[in-house]
Amino acid sequence: MQIELIHERLRALGAKPTHAQRVLRDWLQARPYDHGRRRPQDFLPKSLRDGLPAMDADLHGMAKLLSSHPTDDGSARLLVALHDGQTVESVLLPRGGLCVSSQVGCAVGCQFCMTGRSGLIRQLSSGEILAQLALARRQRAVSKVVFMGMGEPAHNLDNVMDAIELMGMEGNIGHKNLVFSTVGDPRVFDRLPRGPVKPALALSLHTTKRALREKLLPRAPRLSPQELVEQGEHYARATAYPVQYQWTLLEGINDGDDELEGIVALLKDKYAVLNMIPYNTIPDLAFKRPSWERARDIARWLHRRGVLCKLRDSAAQEVDGGCGQLRARALAADTRTIAVYPA
Repeated sequence: MQIELIHERLRALGAKPTHAQRVLRDWLQARPYDHGRRRPQDFLPKSLRDGLPAMDADLHGMAKLLSSHPTDDGSARLLVALHDGQTVESVLLPRGGLCVSSQVGCAVGCQFCMTGRSGLIRQLSSGEILAQLALARRQRAVSKVVFMGMGEPAHNLDNVMDAIELMGMEGNIGHKNLVFSTVGDPRVFDRLPRGPVKPALALSLHTTKRALREKLLPRAPRLSPQELVEQGEHYARATAYPVQYQWTLLEGINDGDDELEGIVALLKDKYAVLNMIPYNTIPDLAFKRPSWERARDIARWLHRRGVLCKLRDSAAQEVDGGCGQLRARALAADTRTIAVYPA
């Protein structure tokens, strides 16, 4: 369901704007309707109260938990079933974070990503994106949402921006704690500053070499790394949020001294942070994960050269949970044997 359809159904049940706001807040924040001082019978019209059980069933039915894969660092990678039987992945992150998907599959075709191997299957509706937050909050508290799961958010821009707006307005997520991650679609730099909720921006960089970036991200917009950083710096200064540059560290590919010097040339004195993430190993792909010691040495060297670099480990590495791997394994197996958890 799209957000507008949810609003239409609420209006048809007799909801005024304040009533719809209460229902959506309680759904997104995983709260019972009778929380607080004002009980539903004191606040919501009878026609809406009578229609809420069916409405709740549809809202919760947009995203159901198929399986959860917890890890030692406090992460948990979730395989989520959508209403039509398609599946996506969400990740509960340490310290209240949640990574959500915006598409089933992805059209960018990043060479080191399992999701990109399937191509784009379909877009997620704004409701399905929001339902991942509601589902996650039934597992644990969530205070930050990053759009870094399956899919390229810029290719589903309207639905993603509608979801971001409701997360920021009704979902009790701070605007700086909503992170829009993209390979650099030019539409993003025009659209994001104009919304009522302006998310933080994460840009997939991965290399300072234009030719290598085009090889690693074959269907990304043909922006050079320098052009990408220029656009990112403009957004950072306009919103007062530092841009996060994503760098998947691939052994022997983008971890050489020439790349490190290129990072310094690109990002020194920029309003930015470089998130360096050692590659999450995927069977059948030729890329390798560098040692943690090597990654740590790189991060230290960049710090000394004036680049703010945060070394981040890949969530769910020990359960082979790189983005798209759970879904791929579920498709390869008989998915009818996977039990659906109660909503």
